[in-house]
Amino acid sequence: MDAPQFLAEFGHIANAPGGVAQLRKLVLQLAIQGKLVEQDSSDTPARTLLKEIEAEKKRLVNAGRIKQPKSLPPIKPKEISYQLPQGWEWVRLPECYFGIGNKSNQIQTKDYLENGQFPVIDQGNNFIVGYCDDQSKLLQIDNPVIVFGDHTKNIKFIDFNFVIGADGVKVLNPYIGISAKFLYRLIQSFDLTDRGYARHFKVLNEKLIPLAPLEEQSRIVAKVDELMALCDTLKAQQQARRKLQNKLRLSTLQAVTSATSPHELQTTWARLADNFGRLFHAPEDVADLRNLILDLAANGFLSEPQADDGDPLAILSQASLQQKVEFSAREFREINALPELTHENGRFRIALGRIVKLVSGQHLSPEEYNTRQDGIPYITGPAEFKDRRPSPTKWTTERRAIARVGDVLITVKGSGVGKTALCDLEELAISRQLMAIRALANLDRRYLSICIDSAERSFQEQKFGIAIPGIGRDEVLALTVLLPSIEEQGRIVRRVDELMRLCDSLESQLRSSQKVAVRLVIGAVSSLTGIAIEQEEEPMKAPQTELIAPLRLGAAPDIKTQAPLATILARHNGEMSAKDLWQRFGGEIDAFYAQLKTEVVHGWILEPATAEMREKPAEAVSA
Repeated sequence: MDAPQFLAEFGHIANAPGGVAQLRKLVLQLAIQGKLVEQDSSDTPARTLLKEIEAEKKRLVNAGRIKQPKSLPPIKPKEISYQLPQGWEWVRLPECYFGIGNKSNQIQTKDYLENGQFPVIDQGNNFIVGYCDDQSKLLQIDNPVIVFGDHTKNIKFIDFNFVIGADGVKVLNPYIGISAKFLYRLIQSFDLTDRGYARHFKVLNEKLIPLAPLEEQSRIVAKVDELMALCDTLKAQQQARRKLQNKLRLSTLQAVTSATSPHELQTTWARLADNFGRLFHAPEDVADLRNLILDLAANGFLSEPQADDGDPLAILSQASLQQKVEFSAREFREINALPELTHENGRFRIALGRIVKLVSGQHLSPEEYNTRQDGIPYITGPAEFKDRRPSPTKWTTERRAIARVGDVLITVKGSGVGKTALCDLEELAISRQLMAIRALANLDRRYLSICIDSAERSFQEQKFGIAIPGIGRDEVLALTVLLPSIEEQGRIVRRVDELMRLCDSLESQLRSSQKVAVRLVIGAVSSLTGIAIEQEEEPMKAPQTELIAPLRLGAAPDIKTQAPLATILARHNGEMSAKDLWQRFGGEIDAFYAQLKTEVVHGWILEPATAEMREKPAEAVSA
């Protein structure tokens, strides 16, 4: 290995996403190539070890400890991927070990003890899962062994006597002249991402092993252990640094949201802008920035009242009139329990329940819904949200709790409390895990959605209950929101859209940077080891392109006919762009075109103009 080259590459390998894992891979690759430690001409060559192994096999067979090993296929030149150092030999894995233990050594889960003399190793994680006192089940080992389970990660180096707890555990006992720790590191160096290697041990047995002289095996093991310990330290340091970065980012964002005056907001925002590169390192960091934007919007920091704006109280008056017509006695009791509004810089701080109607979801039993598209769509929770829109897979003829177009759907039970979607269906039945928040009067629905999204973390903190924690109607209705004029609500929505597009662009840049960094790391490791490392092809992602063609409803299909595209068109006035229809269809692009062709043939959708695919323009990013 070229030391200057390694040092030159070390920084960007270690600091790239997954860099420490790549360093571990590099250490193992250099180890099995004989590039990690110096060779010594006085070491016993591996060829001599193989002769000693053959002699040991005969002794073990004669003693009845193992069966006669099967003949292995000769090694073909095309199987050899690189040149080995002097004194090394290529062998197949079965030449290096014999198995010990069988079903007679196993015990069942019900026989595990919390305390006992002998540790039990199970295939699920190849570690101690219990104890056993049955001496007849004990696997006594004279030297360390390798235990290999049913998953590629379940490989352990073990140097104590133990009991096997499940079928499928492989115990690899190395022959004389082979270090168990060396063999363990060799197997670790294999790319075993395919579960087939774990499920079919035979495939693993066909792999070639670069066998080093015994003395060099010990030196390699010592150096690998030393470097792996350094990788552990580096990983811990990176985690500590990442934690500190996260705290710094959150505290900076918190300072912005806690600003109490325009001057303080300007100062804290300038501090955020000056340290942007230090605060945002990964795509997931941008989620904090999105939350900041929502908080600023919901608290009136992204806009100011204008002299020609309408009166926010007019919205409240219109909502009150609508409530008198539509609300039940119970709903009026809920409103009367809410706090009064307060004035705040030309707007009003008000309880959400005074300007919305809240529809609680209702549970439906399996016999009350179907997958035949009979009735109206029905969803049971946020698992059926897609791109913040409902994506139903069930239908019902029951009409107990119905959301309408424009309603904000909010999750009120389970771990996803506070997650929202905007209903874009004419009617939608919702389960008790959801509620629909319906804007009254002419309240801007997008502004309403911003306020509710901003409250997600608050709703998470208010969860109650043990089995299925959640929030109730009182918590949703009592949420305090800022009520600006209709005109200012529109300005806030437009500003949020603009900033969210910048977030999309930033997120995309960070994701691209990470991908480039990963590719550079893989290239550097490949360069240092001389082994070509396969990289996954970058898949074609649909969001990079869009479909341009209007689609229109033709003859209405029979209600029992499987015509999902025509059904979607019917709910949207019989016409929409191909792109929007594809997104609501929710399938792969090939499946979409196949279904479209079928429905056009039947006349349910009119023959469309030729659809073209155009590349989306890149969003400009402000500095």
